[in-house]
Amino acid sequence: MNRHQQPTGSPALPAAQPLRPAATLPSAAHPRSGGQVERVVVDRDEPWLPGESGEILLVTAFDFLRNEVGRIVAAAGGQLRCVDDAVQASPYWDSAEAVLVGSDVRELPPRRRAPAVLVGTSGEGDGLWHLAASLGAERVAVLPDAAGWLAEHLARSRSPEAGGLVIGVTGGCGGAGASTAAIWLAQAAAGLGASALLIDGDPWGGGLELALAAEESAGLRWPDLAEASGSIDSEQLKQSLPVAGGFSFLSWPGSRDRPAVIPGETLAGVLDAARRGFEVVVVDVGRAPEQFQQFAWDCDRILIVIPPQLKAAVAAARLVQELPPVETGMLVRGRARTALDAAMVSEAVRLPIHGYIPEVRGTAAATEAGGLLDLGKRRSVRRFAVGVLDAVDDVLYPADLA
Repeated sequence: MNRHQQPTGSPALPAAQPLRPAATLPSAAHPRSGGQVERVVVDRDEPWLPGESGEILLVTAFDFLRNEVGRIVAAAGGQLRCVDDAVQASPYWDSAEAVLVGSDVRELPPRRRAPAVLVGTSGEGDGLWHLAASLGAERVAVLPDAAGWLAEHLARSRSPEAGGLVIGVTGGCGGAGASTAAIWLAQAAAGLGASALLIDGDPWGGGLELALAAEESAGLRWPDLAEASGSIDSEQLKQSLPVAGGFSFLSWPGSRDRPAVIPGETLAGVLDAARRGFEVVVVDVGRAPEQFQQFAWDCDRILIVIPPQLKAAVAAARLVQELPPVETGMLVRGRARTALDAAMVSEAVRLPIHGYIPEVRGTAAATEAGGLLDLGKRRSVRRFAVGVLDAVDDVLYPADLA
């Protein structure tokens, strides 16, 4: 699957205006310093869409969707062909630069590639994501909120720089150890020489910075980005984030404060900048439905952490039904008691096993004390993490672990 941006909110824009406004980011001051935060404005060029070299195909009979997508494409100088249904779309499907389908579409032309984006409206709710999964669509754009994202997505579809690999990690059941696995994967990627970023995708998880013992590290946290707008400069974001274990991280604060509300367009901008600025992005997705809609759809690979237990396998099998059409595998926590156990779990969840998270004494205590990075230096943990990275992507190669 291609690497794409998560479709979330972005303000509707007049056709005569640029589709990507200047972005603003706070400075890299300590988030709890209490001082005034200087805001830096970064001018970005207006995104481009394919011109005469190709056209965008939109399949929908909804006038609203036709008007919204037409405005987006026209504002950037692209070409749009609109058809009502799959029968009319068939002659143009394979030659189109990108194929978008509306939420009124229920079937696709036979033997055609999956549509790039399902477009719908905010009133359609979670049903859009279920419809996208049934059609095999790669992404969902809720209009008019995602107008800016859609323009950016279409621009990136022809960009020669696809960006880094985004790996989502989630637990198949509660307490599976997804956050621990995510930290170790980011640490291993950095150890292999890749520029790596760990993203805390769960505002209710307590803050990954505590597990890193990095709560006092200077740099931006999620609340500092709540007012960022437009397309965020990837290099500026990279320089503004704190570092631990050789990798950058973007965490929710480890405090008792109620999590700030991060607008959908800001999440989209941050994830896009992360992909452009880092070679490997590991996202601790969380397990709540809103986290899946916000983060999982942006991932190139999804890894589900699960203990080799029947109850956990059943819970993970249910979770898989909520995942986007992204390549997915399992990480089994601890060594399976027998080879049969692992096979049974894999068969029940219907996912391949990409690795076993080693049982390391003191992991729970290290999580509480911020010692996971020390455990991540152990040979068994490094072998596990490097093996997983090698399994999900052929860009990173195992280093000398001696």
